[in-house]
Amino acid sequence: MSFSQRLDASFFAAVQDRVRAKAAEAGLDAVLTDDPEDVAYLTGFFHHPCERPVAVWLDADSCVLLVPELEREHAEAQHAAAELVSYPEYPGVVPPFSALADAVGAKRKRAGHGLTMSHQRLAAAAAALSTVDLTPTDVVTVARYVKTPEEIALHQEAARITDVMLTAGVELVASGGELPSEAELAAHVTRTGTGTMYAEHTDVVVVSPLAGGLVYAGANSAYPHGLPSGYRLRPGDTFMLSLGCAVGGRFVEGERTFVLGEPTVEQRRFHEAIRLAQEIGGDAIRPGAECRAVNATCLEVIRQAGFGEYLRHRQGHGIGLGMHEPPWLEDGDPTVLEPGMIVSNEPGIYVRGHAGYRISDSMLVTETGARPLTSFPRGLADCTISA
Repeated sequence: MSFSQRLDASFFAAVQDRVRAKAAEAGLDAVLTDDPEDVAYLTGFFHHPCERPVAVWLDADSCVLLVPELEREHAEAQHAAAELVSYPEYPGVVPPFSALADAVGAKRKRAGHGLTMSHQRLAAAAAALSTVDLTPTDVVTVARYVKTPEEIALHQEAARITDVMLTAGVELVASGGELPSEAELAAHVTRTGTGTMYAEHTDVVVVSPLAGGLVYAGANSAYPHGLPSGYRLRPGDTFMLSLGCAVGGRFVEGERTFVLGEPTVEQRRFHEAIRLAQEIGGDAIRPGAECRAVNATCLEVIRQAGFGEYLRHRQGHGIGLGMHEPPWLEDGDPTVLEPGMIVSNEPGIYVRGHAGYRISDSMLVTETGARPLTSFPRGLADCTISA
């Protein structure tokens, strides 16, 4: 039986009601957002963002999706859960947001706009919606924090495929042939992830990136977000597979650090430090805990191991329709974790001229703690590949 990536109409009805309730609590009559992830969350319409505005207007009585006419059929094909309103072209003789204004009426309203809306888009919306008082709001962002059971099922399937990708990467390196370059290894795991989806799923939701990630070895892995290069792996290298995919637009990441050949004493110490930090940091992720406290607990393990100078980033971040989204496991975020949130747990250290070491799992906050969605082994014994 194939796995469908599309959520049904009842999901979007419930999501829209949730956002309506949060908007009302904030004293808002409506919400306006052009963030592509918010649009997908509220209506199920996934699109390639460009200069042509796509936006959702949600009020107590309606959900309206503004699209350019060239996207209308695309939105219909995705069964977008909204009333479709289109405009001919951009910039247009008639401004695009005028079509939205005609659809929602001229009543005086207070509407919250998404925090990522550009100044240009906001000015265009304000000019067209002249009777609407637009004010910034994070109600849609906050609504997205806690995932529904339907969303969790998508994340779990993404985690399964991420584990398949990690296994495929290890098998290629361990195959006994010429060692691959970073770019070759990245291409291989990407093909594995996308190929698995198209072979086993229906209604594949295409987002960017659908599958893939960062692959780097040796000194290149000391850059936390280094991109794959033509460098060919060598015996003795530390190398990292920082992989993930999106199922139904819902992301998961799974990252492991490997050693090619017998690990040195130094490699063992570095790897064990992040393994322990990731374990203790994962135990600290639980409902009622503040993000900043969880981060402090995790990174203190690395400092106590004597490697604080090699820290370059926080413990983790929220994950959902965005690969990176709030809340943030960082000292500056007091957000309290709740069941249904998904956050990455990815402490790392980066030793310039040598290598980087990072282990990551996407963690689902449960009623009693948290559990990793990805399951590939984390210990050095399982992450050592014979040279």
